[in-house]
Amino acid sequence: MQTHKTPMPEQPPQLRVRNFDEVALGYTEEMALQEAARCLNCKTKPCVAACPVNVHIPEFIQAVVDRDYEKAYHIITETNSMPAICGRVCPQETQCEAKCVLAAKHEPVAIGRLERFVADWYMKNIKDAVIAPSPNGKKVATIGAGPSGLSCAYDLAIKGYDVTIFEALHEAGGVLAYGIPEFRLPTWVINYEIGRLLELGVDIKCNVVIGRALDMDDLFSRGFDAVYIASGAGLPNFMNIEGENLKGVYSANEYLTRVNLMKSYQKDAGTPIRQSRAVAVVGGGNVAMDAVRCAKRLGAETVYLIYRRSEEEMPARLEEAHHAKEEGVIFRTLTNPIRILGDETGQVSAIECVEMSLGEADASGRRSAHPKEGTEFLLPVDTVIMAIGTSPNPLVTRAIKDLETNRHGCIVTDAGMQTSIRNIYAGGDAVKGAATVIYAMGTGKIAAESIHRSLSEPPTD
Repeated sequence: MQTHKTPMPEQPPQLRVRNFDEVALGYTEEMALQEAARCLNCKTKPCVAACPVNVHIPEFIQAVVDRDYEKAYHIITETNSMPAICGRVCPQETQCEAKCVLAAKHEPVAIGRLERFVADWYMKNIKDAVIAPSPNGKKVATIGAGPSGLSCAYDLAIKGYDVTIFEALHEAGGVLAYGIPEFRLPTWVINYEIGRLLELGVDIKCNVVIGRALDMDDLFSRGFDAVYIASGAGLPNFMNIEGENLKGVYSANEYLTRVNLMKSYQKDAGTPIRQSRAVAVVGGGNVAMDAVRCAKRLGAETVYLIYRRSEEEMPARLEEAHHAKEEGVIFRTLTNPIRILGDETGQVSAIECVEMSLGEADASGRRSAHPKEGTEFLLPVDTVIMAIGTSPNPLVTRAIKDLETNRHGCIVTDAGMQTSIRNIYAGGDAVKGAATVIYAMGTGKIAAESIHRSLSEPPTD
């Protein structure tokens, strides 16, 4: 048996760092068949249990082995409405692939790469239209057109619900559109998946800010029987250190939105972005990796990734860290910023950092980080990007009386994603805080099932 994953072709680093084209080029049919043959088709299927949306993984891989790629696609979409997206951005290495039986002795089956192959094959070769089911007379509003809102809307639409998504931005997609760079998730893939929703009859209304343009009373007065809140976690966190208000300091949200959604790297872009020479990105997650890699493509000569723990503790996907290093990003781990310095014009001129050491692990297993006395140093930079996490935007929650939230501003729900208010549900980052795309989709599926069950039950006296 082949002990390692079948490699996926990629753009070479020296070429891709000068463009925003997709880095990973996808499997050929021959590569997909070679990788699919590694699957043991286990009876226990631990990979399925580890998938937040419970894709029938051995079954779809067997369909690939049988060269029935259309069947494989339909098996995936029984539980996952956006396989082309998930095949590209899901952290399979910590979910389904982590539980692959092969991983005990060898590399796991490349489940994500096979999912992407199947979805890409289907998009290229099958032109069938989605058939909208007969309406059931019930209306549901979804707040937010990100992965959780889209997933919930899809599962409700195929059951005959009249679904309207209200999106605050001018384009649908949420974090898929504004947060993930084109070189990881091309816009055409997002548009394809959203297009299938539109074919199902889902109505997406952009430029509508719930909590300002409309509130919950407005939605229920318009005949909606239930509301699903999937407004994400778009409020950026900062360190509250000296100099964060200087010119040239961005939140990762703003920086990536300018690059990804507003296409500021294009010559005719209406929303400009700073032309940086040296950039420091603070953080160690996937958002930080996206920011450093965008900075390189925008022409920065030097790009630092500053992370207070070691690389082993870094939460970013291994593939993203590997790609960033290949593209010339300088990793400054066990390092933490303590202030940002500016010049006489108020522009960023340097970032002062201190070296860190790791202490004991906490209850979650993460080791604490402590500054080393007398190890302060300066890095000359003209741009600083804070990628240290996000919180739910309070605009929606503050507009809903009696909605229960926790101390982090996240909406409290039960196991079925029901909030403290009847017929109002919530999921995704609005409930957990910044998490993964597939987690958000999973909560959308749970909410859709809960809404369907609630609205299908006969009324009680």
